[in-house]
Amino acid sequence: MGKTYAGARLRRLREERRMSQAELARVLGISPSYLNQMEHDSRPLTVPVLLKLTEAFGVDPGFFSERDTTRLVADLREALAGEITEDRVSASDLADLASRMPAVATFLLGLGRRNQALTERLAGAADGRDGTQEAPRSPHEEIRDFFYRRQNYLHDTDLAAERLAEDIGIRPGEVVRALTERLADGHGVRSAAESGDRLHHYDEASRTLHLSGRLRPGQRAFRLATQLALLEYGDELDRQAATDFPAGSPSHALARIGIAHYFAAALILPYRTFHAAAEEVRYDIERLTDRYGLGYETVCHRLSTLQRPRLRGVPFSFVRVDRAGNLSKRQSATDFHFSRAGGTCPLWNVYEAFAAPGRIHVQIAEMPDGQRYLWTARALTRHRGGWGEPGKTY
Repeated sequence: MGKTYAGARLRRLREERRMSQAELARVLGISPSYLNQMEHDSRPLTVPVLLKLTEAFGVDPGFFSERDTTRLVADLREALAGEITEDRVSASDLADLASRMPAVATFLLGLGRRNQALTERLAGAADGRDGTQEAPRSPHEEIRDFFYRRQNYLHDTDLAAERLAEDIGIRPGEVVRALTERLADGHGVRSAAESGDRLHHYDEASRTLHLSGRLRPGQRAFRLATQLALLEYGDELDRQAATDFPAGSPSHALARIGIAHYFAAALILPYRTFHAAAEEVRYDIERLTDRYGLGYETVCHRLSTLQRPRLRGVPFSFVRVDRAGNLSKRQSATDFHFSRAGGTCPLWNVYEAFAAPGRIHVQIAEMPDGQRYLWTARALTRHRGGWGEPGKTY
């Protein structure tokens, strides 16, 4: 285990709690001079001190880890690309700033992005285009950042879904039945087979959820769970979405749906039982899909959310990409940075997976920041119709 120097964060924590060095030192059972040395990075944080901080203030150990600055550093590199040279601001300088003073680094990132936007507007004006309007961020990009800031884990939502799963008796093989009964008994909603092109549709007037007969049991369960989330957890969905986005905005609506999808996944795969199963099979995704009777993508998505304090799973990043390299889903329990610009690496094993659908491909890849990741890739094809109708391969 490497040494952890986090003086700036330790000092910020103390100042937020309005404590003097002597008061915090007393809580930690160390001398004020020793605490002063840690705050000035003359000494590293020790494991006993880290544990006492966690117990006394409810701070996750990751608060002091350098790993959670990975994306911040990558964002800074993008925003300040023209300034990063050895004689001006080096990449190592940015990493040091993000680690020691993340608040300052975040402020600098905002300045860099505003500078980029201003440069683009000036270039547009010079070319005769309207340079007065700043291009807004995509609502989908804002939703990705919403989940990223929370490490792809929504604690209150996860707990609520787990409680509901216990109440209605969610068990492998009985999920569809339990959800159907809850919708009918608790909300007067019945489900009906849909023969058209739509996979699902909720008719509020008749209180009927139409589900396509082409849906597999796992897909059917997810849509039932999503509808149950909207009916049973609707006010809380609005409240959580409103923490970051104004009510009525496109981003608020997307966030509401995203949280409902999160609730649905947490309902059909309750945290504690799923975490225990994942640990038991050593995160073998295919064995988990067999045990729960759900799709490969659904299980991968749920694995990327196992970040409950004191009951964390292996931190997964989940990506869905097509043959052309377009990323249609990207979620991460880690600080893995998904670039906003540029394409994907042609050496990435996802492209090898398209040549052998159904087979799992494994690759260890090192990023420019030195972080190494274990990637597993598998190609899946979805068909919405009968023989001869085109499908989508991811």
